[in-house]
Amino acid sequence: MNHDFTFDIKSVRFDENYRPAENTRTTTNFANLARGERREENLRNALTMIDNRFNALAHWDNPRADRYAVELDIITGELSVGAEDEDDTFPAIEMLKTTIIDKHTGKRIPGMVGNNFSSYVRDYDFSVWLSEHNRDRAEFGIPEGFGDLHGKLFKRFVESDAYRASFGKAPVICLSVSSSKVYRQTDNRHPVLGVEYENDESSLTDFYFGKMGLQVRYFMPPQGVAPLAFYFSGDLLSDYSALELISAISTMETFQKIYRPEIYNANSVAGKIYQPSLKHEDYSLTRIVYDREERSQLAVEQGKFTERHFIRPYRHVLEQWSANYSL
Repeated sequence: MNHDFTFDIKSVRFDENYRPAENTRTTTNFANLARGERREENLRNALTMIDNRFNALAHWDNPRADRYAVELDIITGELSVGAEDEDDTFPAIEMLKTTIIDKHTGKRIPGMVGNNFSSYVRDYDFSVWLSEHNRDRAEFGIPEGFGDLHGKLFKRFVESDAYRASFGKAPVICLSVSSSKVYRQTDNRHPVLGVEYENDESSLTDFYFGKMGLQVRYFMPPQGVAPLAFYFSGDLLSDYSALELISAISTMETFQKIYRPEIYNANSVAGKIYQPSLKHEDYSLTRIVYDREERSQLAVEQGKFTERHFIRPYRHVLEQWSANYSL
């Protein structure tokens, strides 16, 4: 069967009234905040943090630090799977799109696409496949072909007519730095991204995102306390405007302050040689409720869900398509 996957894009506003759809990954940053008794307060506080951080970074012609607001939309890339005469879809990829509201001019300015990134297949790869591969092994190893299918699906999504019709630029994904690596400050300074860090050894995440066609650079933004990892294709510093970069920083640094306060809400700034640690105790908590242990458990559940509903039923189609699609 000659089968080429197609994508359809769905968009849902992320605001204080957001409620996750049934097929949304519950480990996703935005979905996790929208659960429990304090869901509206969680969402409202997170959005306020994003706006405040954006205005702090976009300080020019902004004396009261209130000129801008950030709107967030959850973008889902729904993959058509199954036989050609069937109408099966799978929510393969979720990202965030930012829109910048200039309250002085009334303009709506496109922000960064990407930011947060989530994928059921990534849950399967890390929480099921990689875990099973290393069970009872004396040394950690990566299974052959690890990340290949996911990388090809991501590339197909970005190349799809649906993505290109909706967005003018490639996505930039912003994640936490790895607690297992050491980062060294360089002399490079960017007016928006801040001071650049480098490391001597790639992480497993770097390897995995490399399969998606993405490279990584690490920057600690002004008034930040730890570097962020920016995964991108093209030229991060030249392809995106200052406001686009700020939209990514303000959004993802806020999420990281909530989810990894030991690193991103620490009371001391990363030094010239820096190794992040989730065991660091000198940090401040936000007023946003979050259960990190539950999130890890849900990743395993969703990896198994992916295995049952996507990997196993469509294994032959996926293997054939992957074999014929070049990275």
